Amino acid sequence: MSARLDPAALALHLVTDTALSAPRSVPDVVAAAVAGGATMVQVREKHAPARDLVALLVAVAERVGRDVPVLVDDRADVYLAARAAGAPVAGVHVGQSDLPVELARRICGPDAVLGLSAATAPELDAAAALPPGTVDYLGVGAVRATRTKPDHPEPLGVEGFARAAARTALPCLAIGGVRVEDAAALRAAGAAGLAVVSGICADPHPAAAAARYVRAFGRVPEEAAR
Repeated sequence: MSARLDPAALALHLVTDTALSAPRSVPDVVAAAVAGGATMVQVREKHAPARDLVALLVAVAERVGRDVPVLVDDRADVYLAARAAGAPVAGVHVGQSDLPVELARRICGPDAVLGLSAATAPELDAAAALPPGTVDYLGVGAVRATRTKPDHPEPLGVEGFARAAARTALPCLAIGGVRVEDAAALRAAGAAGLAVVSGICADPHPAAAAARYVRAFGRVPEEAAR
């Protein structure tokens, strides 16, 4: 594990969705989820103009970025802009069709947290072959079919996730249609954490939803444990 990222931060990785969060604001949903136990946040808005995405990333980071790592999906330029604005933004998550991960590392610098999506054996093997320190974690999935990412690869299921995680020494987040009832099996399958979109963003009570995922995964926040 990279010194840039505390392993505990991987337990529950919230991926934002403006449409699913409505009529609540994304920063409000994120703040509630973090209060409930979310340990990391990825701001994802695939079709937002750069100006709007910077504003959203800054707003989310100002709410929770001093408590948990806040990343932005895909956009190294938006990460740099938010950092230049003084926001506590931790890094970037890139997919297979986004900016090449080695170039993202060069652009974002050695201190940025950098995540990479991977699902197939060639993608996992390519990630394993990267220079050490390029990537901090992998997002592996989709575990199940999900409407939040219509172009996801063929769902892996828990067994497929286990096979994928076994191919790499990098910590793996399970992503894609992950349900609360999947959490324990995914942890047993080698997941370092769960990445969740609709299971939290679409829930009327995101704090309670996040707490359910954390409990099911087996890592209860200190406050909840007391």
